[in-house]
Amino acid sequence: MGDSSCSTQIIDGDGAYNVSGMENFMKTMELGECVSYAIVSIIGPQISGKSTLLNHLFHTKFREMDAFKGRSQTTKGVWLARCVDIEPCTIIMDLEGSDGRGHGEDDTSFGKQSALFAFAVSDIVLINMWCHDIGCEHAANRPLLRTVFQVIMRLFSPHKTTLLFIIRDKNKTPIENLEHILKEDIQKIWDSVQKLCEHINTPLSEFFNVEVVALPSFEEKEEQFKEQVAKLRKRFFHSIALGGLAGDRRGVIPASGFSFNAQQIWNVIKENKDIDLLAHKMRVMIATFRCDEIANEKTLSFLNNEEWRHLKEAIQNGIVPDFAKKLSSILENCLISYDKEAVYFDDSVRTSKRRQLESKLLQFIQPVRDSMISHLQYKAVEDFKVRFDKALKSGEGFSAAKKNCFQSVMIAFGEACEGFEQAIRNSLRVKEYAKSVVESKDKEEADLTHMKDR
Repeated sequence: MGDSSCSTQIIDGDGAYNVSGMENFMKTMELGECVSYAIVSIIGPQISGKSTLLNHLFHTKFREMDAFKGRSQTTKGVWLARCVDIEPCTIIMDLEGSDGRGHGEDDTSFGKQSALFAFAVSDIVLINMWCHDIGCEHAANRPLLRTVFQVIMRLFSPHKTTLLFIIRDKNKTPIENLEHILKEDIQKIWDSVQKLCEHINTPLSEFFNVEVVALPSFEEKEEQFKEQVAKLRKRFFHSIALGGLAGDRRGVIPASGFSFNAQQIWNVIKENKDIDLLAHKMRVMIATFRCDEIANEKTLSFLNNEEWRHLKEAIQNGIVPDFAKKLSSILENCLISYDKEAVYFDDSVRTSKRRQLESKLLQFIQPVRDSMISHLQYKAVEDFKVRFDKALKSGEGFSAAKKNCFQSVMIAFGEACEGFEQAIRNSLRVKEYAKSVVESKDKEEADLTHMKDR
């Protein structure tokens, strides 16, 4: 209630993906309409104040632990919320702690799965840890990071993610010393993991930016904590801009495809398949899904267009003035709308689906075009009769009058046809239309020749 960030559980404690919840989140937050966006997630041990940090940092309303009721797990699964009053649109993911007791023997597995998910979809990953745990093997997430580093290189082609270590309850040790220890540990983990041949010599910096921030105790120094968090919050403004916190944006999925992308990634991780899925394959799959949706939406929009309906009705009664201009405008608006919505998806898929859309529109246009051609044919025959009679009355010979009148009528007919056919070709820019026009135009001219002979 009153949650403007729309906190939503997208993966429950049993690993089930909440499709309807995600769709509702996308719709409520109007994420599909965002031109740009950033994903921020947080990992770390249970009851280490992850949700508390997120709520202060991003003004979200994730459920927090009540210290008066004892120290127990509050976040189960993966939750999503939209950051309040930060541009660009920033989506926050709150993950269940990596060392909780809720999953029993399966906890380590779920922790790895959710961490992989966070790394796969996020631009920035906050790694929450206690200051006194720096240097410790398990408490500092070393085994988890080792797994993530090893798998992430097989899951995706290089896409730089920012790892922002948040050191909680900082002690008297200078931040420079803590940062040096952490970065040294991360480098050792990177050097030790087994890599694919093409990444044997790839430096850590190709995949990750590593930054470190230290915060005072929330319980003991609440005001100082809030002040430091407020300063940190400013770094998330314009995070995807050049030099921003989010790093590079290679291979970014458009906002409208985020839901489908997240679901497919989770399915791959959850089903424990051989995670050898390259980023290109994932982008193609997402592009195919979304471009199909967009093309279907534009088809329906075209069929329901009032101008198109009026044009279809008007053509039944005769030649429509400015037919080419009106039809071309309707087509161009439809295709421009598709191009705008599909522009950020895989180029080959986007182009292929556009051609399919063009072909489908051609099928709807063909009967209207045929009606226009029929009216032009009728007009050409009537014009021929008038001109021929006039030529004969003026004393012109029969053969000469027939030849001259036929040529002038055919030129006018050809120009009229070519006018609107060229307009449609310019709108569609597809070979299929040019081919269909040539075939049908040959037949139409043959019909007129037959009429002349008669």
